[in-house]
Amino acid sequence: MGMTIHVDVVSADREIYSGTSEMVVAPAEMGEVGIMPGHSAFITRLVPGEVRIQHEGRDEEVLFVSGGYLEVQPSVVTVLADTAERAPDIDAAEAEAAQRRAEKALEEQTSDMELARAKAELAEAAARLRVYRRHRERAGV
Repeated sequence: MGMTIHVDVVSADREIYSGTSEMVVAPAEMGEVGIMPGHSAFITRLVPGEVRIQHEGRDEEVLFVSGGYLEVQPSVVTVLADTAERAPDIDAAEAEAAQRRAEKALEEQTSDMELARAKAELAEAAARLRVYRRHRERAGV
């Protein structure tokens, strides 16, 4: 049995994942980060994207997070997500509709605040679709 790290992924309303992993990859604000057992402690903000939890001797768990925080301790990784969902549970039709709504809002913005909100919504919708499509490709669907 190799070295593992405990991983918890929670959103505001529920626990999404709790278990052990050989490695966690997450979309940090300054770029993608990989965490293995014994990693130095740190906290960083997350951007919309894919969290990959690599299991010992098994496939990886793939999750979408809309943002939040990542806390790393040498033996524990905690993802505090604004919203999160497992890649297989993503509703592609809803994700595409959200992307279209965000693109339309971006075109119709009339203030700096509306522009910022539309850009954030578009980034989240596009990331959610990327996670869904990558999962489907990996699954051979």
